[in-house]
Amino acid sequence: MNLPIASENSPPGNGENRPAVILEGVSVRYRAPQERIPSLKEYAIRWLKRQIRYESFWALREISLEVQPGEVLGIIGPNGAGKSTLLKTIARVLTPTSGRVYVRGQVSPLLELGAGFDPELTGRENVYLNGTLLGYSRETIAQYFDEIVEFSGLRDFIDAPVRLYSTGMYARLGFSVATFKRPEILIVDEILGVGDNDFQTRSYERILGFQAQGTTILLVSHSLSRVEEVCSRAIWIDQGKMVASGTASSVVNQYLEQIRRQESRRLGGEMAREPVWRWGNHRLEITRVRFTAGDGSERSMFHTGEALNIHLDYIAHQKIPSPVFGVGIHRQDGVHVTGPNTGAAGLELPDLEGSGSLTFSIKNLPLLEGLYRVSVAAHNQSDTEMYDYHDRAYPFRVDNSGTNLKEKYGLMTVQGEWSFQTTHRVSVPQQANRG
Repeated sequence: MNLPIASENSPPGNGENRPAVILEGVSVRYRAPQERIPSLKEYAIRWLKRQIRYESFWALREISLEVQPGEVLGIIGPNGAGKSTLLKTIARVLTPTSGRVYVRGQVSPLLELGAGFDPELTGRENVYLNGTLLGYSRETIAQYFDEIVEFSGLRDFIDAPVRLYSTGMYARLGFSVATFKRPEILIVDEILGVGDNDFQTRSYERILGFQAQGTTILLVSHSLSRVEEVCSRAIWIDQGKMVASGTASSVVNQYLEQIRRQESRRLGGEMAREPVWRWGNHRLEITRVRFTAGDGSERSMFHTGEALNIHLDYIAHQKIPSPVFGVGIHRQDGVHVTGPNTGAAGLELPDLEGSGSLTFSIKNLPLLEGLYRVSVAAHNQSDTEMYDYHDRAYPFRVDNSGTNLKEKYGLMTVQGEWSFQTTHRVSVPQQANRG
């Protein structure tokens, strides 16, 4: 049997070339009751009778990793992938079920800010309490106390019980205590969104300062742009396993591609379902709607500027005199983008009977990033009889990741161009002083 080891020994190797962190085949298994037990008494009774059934699952499976001194490693993946479990294992909060963890240097974990605070104690008392839990002596905490309070911005509240603090105040004090000295290894678990904008900026700047001074940083973040910005390397974890490892940009791109594939499958599933909001007398029915790109491939993900074709298949159960077909495009928040139809375009259709299809083609899609939904309709010439209407039933997404599009914000591109011209400064001669 492989005994679990969360080693406090230095990583193997010689001199300064030794990695700051080494993980060798680390796995973590959790056991959770299969049903909710309402009270401690009920739990004790069932435990004595051996009536508690547990379900085991692996939060981490065979993770092997080396992090070099001064390296900034990003850890990405969906919720529940095992990212936080990995950080807690490195921080020695959790003992792995199997495998070994080697850490060289003092670790400062920013996992749950203020996790060691006592709500009945004052902010001042909790600074000393939390600092002690992080391994600092009382003398060291006293030396940096004013700096801790100043950074937190809580001087007016430092002698109040922390149970009176807001969530943001709680986190600000916790961050200030955890980072008042530069650690050799900093573990950050998605905590840079706490506090107001000013405090978020100062927190981020402090972490960047640690980076510049050679601190090894392990950063879990759902902000992929931030991972690319500050991390030299990244790993992608999913369902407890390491899916990819490499440069931050390459791992982020692989992760985004996976997200796009999942989104495409989800949108395709919506396209295949019967529209929820549909009405009309169904003398003529729209039987299928699909999207294709310029190369004819059928998909639900497009880039700004690409060709988008909307195909409508129909069946007329009886002779329908010159019907009108239309489409409507709405942004996900309900903003109506456009609503073209064959009548307004001057395309007069013949009397229809049986099956057929129409296509509305957009040569250069002007829409910027976002989720959009398409409505389709067929009605008579005077718009007094609705044959079939599918309300916002068909989604497609515009995703410009990896493109060089010059516009990013808003609803659509206007394809404008910037120009710049300097204005020469005219010097005005000074008048001579007249005595």
